[in-house]
Amino acid sequence: MLVDVARDVDVAVRRPPASPTVRTKFQVVALLVREERARLKTDTTLTAARRTEELKRLDGVATMLARTAARDTSLLALLADDARVSEAARTLRGKVLLAAGMEPPEPEEAPAPVVPTTPTFSSSAQVVPRSVVSRQMANPFLAPDFEAAAQRAAPRARRLSGWELLEPLFRSFEVAATGAPACMPLPDPRPVPVPRGRDVMPHQAQVITAAARGHRTFLLADEPGLGKTAQALLAAQAADAYPLLVVVPNVVKANWAHEVALWTPSRRATVVHGDGDQMDGFADVVIVNYELLDRHIGWLGDLGFRGMVVDEAHLIKNKTSQRSQHVRALSDRIRTRVTRPLLMALTGTPLINDIEDFRAIWQFLGWIDDTVPLGALEASLEETGLTPADPGFASAARSSVIDMGIVRRRKIDVVADIPARRVADLPVELDGAAGRSIRAAEAALTDRLVQRYRAALEMRTGSTALDEVGLDGIDHELVRRVAAAELKDSTSKAGGENVFTMVRRIGQAKAGPAADYAAQLARSVGKVVFFAKHVDVMDQAEQLFADRGIRYASIRGDQTPKVREKNITAFVEDPEVQVVVCSLTAAGVGLNLQVASNLVLAELSWTYAEQTQAIDRIHRIGQAEPVTAWRIIAAQTVDSRIAELIDSKSGLAARALDGADEDDLTSSTSVQLDTLVGQLTDALRPDPVV
Repeated sequence: MLVDVARDVDVAVRRPPASPTVRTKFQVVALLVREERARLKTDTTLTAARRTEELKRLDGVATMLARTAARDTSLLALLADDARVSEAARTLRGKVLLAAGMEPPEPEEAPAPVVPTTPTFSSSAQVVPRSVVSRQMANPFLAPDFEAAAQRAAPRARRLSGWELLEPLFRSFEVAATGAPACMPLPDPRPVPVPRGRDVMPHQAQVITAAARGHRTFLLADEPGLGKTAQALLAAQAADAYPLLVVVPNVVKANWAHEVALWTPSRRATVVHGDGDQMDGFADVVIVNYELLDRHIGWLGDLGFRGMVVDEAHLIKNKTSQRSQHVRALSDRIRTRVTRPLLMALTGTPLINDIEDFRAIWQFLGWIDDTVPLGALEASLEETGLTPADPGFASAARSSVIDMGIVRRRKIDVVADIPARRVADLPVELDGAAGRSIRAAEAALTDRLVQRYRAALEMRTGSTALDEVGLDGIDHELVRRVAAAELKDSTSKAGGENVFTMVRRIGQAKAGPAADYAAQLARSVGKVVFFAKHVDVMDQAEQLFADRGIRYASIRGDQTPKVREKNITAFVEDPEVQVVVCSLTAAGVGLNLQVASNLVLAELSWTYAEQTQAIDRIHRIGQAEPVTAWRIIAAQTVDSRIAELIDSKSGLAARALDGADEDDLTSSTSVQLDTLVGQLTDALRPDPVV
């Protein structure tokens, strides 16, 4: 049954875009594969041979699903820990089980509202690698830390106990910008012992010196390309924070192990894969990806880590996701066992959409809990002598948080000789049938939005409607509600055009022109990095490069670490390999591709942060040439509006972290919603009088 449904999904995905029904089938098959695998592992009635045979068959289905997801990477979101399982998915799951002769589950009650709690983890789903057991047996006792216990028992200050403090703390980063980057006072850099042939820059040495002097929590938010990995590893060495736990995205695990060998060769690193059968339990640095935390969180919490680094920390911003809960639970365990452990959150883009993106990171660092500031931050706020009702509180509160360990440096400020970068938009006209189809789809979407708006307006009565209308004759609050309803329907209903399917089709239509421009650049200026979101766009580009006789390398999410490293090396070291074709999701972090100075963005991301991460694969320390990111924009389509909205999102980080005083750039709404709002607002405006 699973094989048949998986094949149906694979055939449907080959004819994009995938409908909501197809997406539901994909999610249900993936969930059933997980459930069946868990059942087989605990079924005592099976022989070992039969269990192995059945697991092998399930692996075949999982491989088929992986290939399908490689064609449409948006399907991967359905497998996330916090992915919503719709009522349609539950119904389909029951039908599949019934057709397979199995008892379908009892109907589930509507889920209760999510309330953040301390997560509990099932021991049956966890493993303990054999080498970890050996380490624990070799040293079964952890020395008691009486200072940590005394700190937990210390009485809390009471002057601000009746005040709501977290909301004013977050808001202070929006309203109290000083014109300078948000960065704690750092000591003058001291010489840092590094291996022969390596060197650190002054801004890196400042963080390492601060760690050596006793500072233990850092939100290291330097712009991408300023060497955060080296700073974290050398800070851990200066603080003697071993054993050190490093939690990273899966695609950069191998790179972190390589960096440990480069910067701290006297320390052994081990990478956790799968059940950890091949890991070294006695290593100084344990590197694990977010997706494996659920399986290993038990022994990770008990091993006795004295430091923890979370790379690409913006990935934990969703507090209700398992990924975020696991990271925070490990941090809590470490802080209860060790006095002032080294905790570092690394991200060049800590704010994606909202100032609240800070919340989970601050909790990981132990600055706050769900309701109040903790420890040193609480004491610092008390020492200001101010309350949230006082005029100077926002500025003082912002300074208190920054002093806890926010470190934000811009390339332009700390690396005088790094070349400039620019984003250049290249409009392309979508001609032919594809262009006409896209414009017709946009018109249909706009008409549907207008009809929704007018229907809602007609349901109002008399003066109530007139009171809401602005000077331009448009009820902008109603526009926003209509757009939000359309966005919700776009992710839950089958059929029809929506903003996601249009953007996908625009990307497919731009693949040829984008690849053609990259080929021209490769012929004229040398190596080029080509970024796209979807596999079919990458496929089209690679076919064009092959037809033109241009050698290329490919970096995708379904590659093994060995293949990935081979392709990166080919692009960096082989002068004949002129282009590297990269997935935005798989290659947007952890890569150094500065051998190129030109980059082509064939498809637009939904976030400014993702675009920045991609560009900073080449705009890094060591880059000798000015960097240009060529962004391919489909003229006279929604693509142009999305590009403008992505650029506007840069204002959030600019105000909160870089101190820029920019107006109207701190909206927390999504690019998708703003796109629909813009489409509807433009359609409602009367034509200008000629």
